[in-house]
Amino acid sequence: MAAAAAAVEQSAEQFRGQARLPGFAAPRRYDLRLAPDLDGCAFAGSVDVSVDVTAPTRFLVLNAAELEVAPGGVQFKPLGAEQCFGPCMVLTYFAVPYPLPKMDMIAIPDFASGAMENYGLVTYRETALLFDEKHSAAANKQRVAVVVAHELAHQWFGNLVTMEWWTHLWLNEGFATWVSYLAADNFFPEWNVWTQFLEESTTGFKLDALAGSHPIEVDVNHVDEIDEIFDAISYRKGAAVIRMLQSYLGAETFQKSLAAYIEKFAYSNAKTEDLWAALEEGSGEPVKTLMHSWTKQQGYPVVNVKLKDGKLEMEQTQFLSSGAEGVGQWVVPITLCCCSYSRQEKFLFNGKQEDFNLSGLVECQKKDDFWIKLNVNQTGFYRVSYDEELASRLRYAIEANKLSAADRYGVLDDTYALCMAGKQKLVSLLHLIAAYKDETEYTVLARVIDTSLSIVEMVAVAAPEGLGKLKKFLIDFLEPFAQRIGWDAKSGEGHLDALLRGTLLTALAELGHEATINEAVRRFNIFVEDRETPLLPPDVRKVAYVALMQTVNKSNRAGYESLLKIYKETDLSQEKVRILGSLASCPDPDVVRDTLDFMLSPEVRNQDSIFLLRGVGAAGHEVAWTWLKEKWDYISDTFSGTLLTYFVSTTVSPLRTDEMGDDAEEFFKSRTKANIARTVRQSIERVRINAKWVESTRAEANLGNVLKEISHDH
Repeated sequence: MAAAAAAVEQSAEQFRGQARLPGFAAPRRYDLRLAPDLDGCAFAGSVDVSVDVTAPTRFLVLNAAELEVAPGGVQFKPLGAEQCFGPCMVLTYFAVPYPLPKMDMIAIPDFASGAMENYGLVTYRETALLFDEKHSAAANKQRVAVVVAHELAHQWFGNLVTMEWWTHLWLNEGFATWVSYLAADNFFPEWNVWTQFLEESTTGFKLDALAGSHPIEVDVNHVDEIDEIFDAISYRKGAAVIRMLQSYLGAETFQKSLAAYIEKFAYSNAKTEDLWAALEEGSGEPVKTLMHSWTKQQGYPVVNVKLKDGKLEMEQTQFLSSGAEGVGQWVVPITLCCCSYSRQEKFLFNGKQEDFNLSGLVECQKKDDFWIKLNVNQTGFYRVSYDEELASRLRYAIEANKLSAADRYGVLDDTYALCMAGKQKLVSLLHLIAAYKDETEYTVLARVIDTSLSIVEMVAVAAPEGLGKLKKFLIDFLEPFAQRIGWDAKSGEGHLDALLRGTLLTALAELGHEATINEAVRRFNIFVEDRETPLLPPDVRKVAYVALMQTVNKSNRAGYESLLKIYKETDLSQEKVRILGSLASCPDPDVVRDTLDFMLSPEVRNQDSIFLLRGVGAAGHEVAWTWLKEKWDYISDTFSGTLLTYFVSTTVSPLRTDEMGDDAEEFFKSRTKANIARTVRQSIERVRINAKWVESTRAEANLGNVLKEISHDH
């Protein structure tokens, strides 16, 4: 019981019959237990209220009375609801009225999905709807905005117009994903969400580069196959090809044609061909011919580019992360700029190989600052591989800040994918990373960090003798960014600064940066004693948790126990998720094992297990795989649907040796059911790809010499 300096001079009488607590008593926690009688529509139960008394008192007053239930009405109206349903951007864009008289949104504590677009009553996980300025990070705010926009978009794409069959699921999920960014950009232009959207494209790229991927329009012949297609193809690739088509047709033409499609198919079912017909009618372009290759076949192309005698020699092949060449061929909407964004070329590339004469290319090539960038602003769903000369000119353009943020992101993302597929050397990728030393954009730096951490995991297996030098190179590269942004928010800084701070400091902690870890632990220890301290605001709280776990081991578990205590005491879902995502980052295998066991305890909601699994660090991947095999019978009986596929993908996919791939193949041979079959195949394929990258890196020149050279240049 907390005490104030002086007693509160009040009498018990003034609180009799009151429906609320006095000012010196603050409720801390409500535990509500319900026993519903659904047949009789009656509820019994009990409630326990924990109260903090903030000043000494000589009395306690308990009041009880019958409650009168009033007719339904508006209980409260979130600010976001006013933004959405006052001058509603979605209503304006679709040009078709929302047909219901109300839209309710409710947060549900136990809910396996992120949200569900029930007509007029959208249900959410707590983390996808509730935002608390005091306890929620900037990333939480953005997630709420994007998820709410996604579900509101479903009122048109999904509810008003419903897909004809599961084959056309992408009409629901791809469009809702794309509209969520359209709406977020409308309300929060300072977030640069279309640059952040590239992370969605990258997720789609990664899955669609597997031989075990599937087309956007995928055959579904059994109910067990449905859960597995709620994946990055239907959501992320679906959204990315919509963005590509909008860019090709033009924003205004696309919007008007889309509105006509919704009006025509309102209160009925539609298939992909119906959308193409509406867009063809509105634009006069051969949309069906253009898009057939993007939705009917799996995969996507890599466009190989060479410059010779003033001509661009272009060849397209299907990109596969394994390094193999697929047989697919696409109608590719090429965009290109040379030396400047003021002059762009656009054309369709629908052959296997073509040479293009571009006006002004010869003159442009003579300039000292010459560079060429295909897929301008990354609006197309394809990768680009440049010859050595063009690639070196793009490195110059990045260093000289000639490229847009989206294009700086795209050059790195394409190079990383090509390197992983064995099409480029690791040394080329490391040289490219060094070119981002003056980067300022959050999304681009986040991609640099994610790529760097992936390289660290691979090198730990391929060339452990060079791991220390690699980490030092990356720490030296990232440290100046951390010094500039610091731990504490500065006056006038924006949303993206808050996102970058958390991402950057967490990466340094994971790389073992001593100064970051020490400062994080210092702030955490203060936070343990004073949960209101300004030293650990929500945007850096996960940094502290991850850094703390780097200091934990089997014989020193104090920090781990402190973090578990906070987890058990908090009622905030976002705080619980932050902690779950940090616990398994510990490098000690025994602690990782204990954490995985804790995940299956009643303390952790089944729906939240995925956050802990995603947080398993590089040192814990083999531990997690061994644990999954031991616990499989319980897990497969307890979890189902998407949650079960997450257990498989997050545990198997990070493994990096062929022996592990063989082990996974043998284990699932007799345990694979229809509802996880595709995920098992994809996960094992990823292991094979990881192993191949490890072997190709081992075959490269000495990593230490490469890092020494780059560090000197840097």
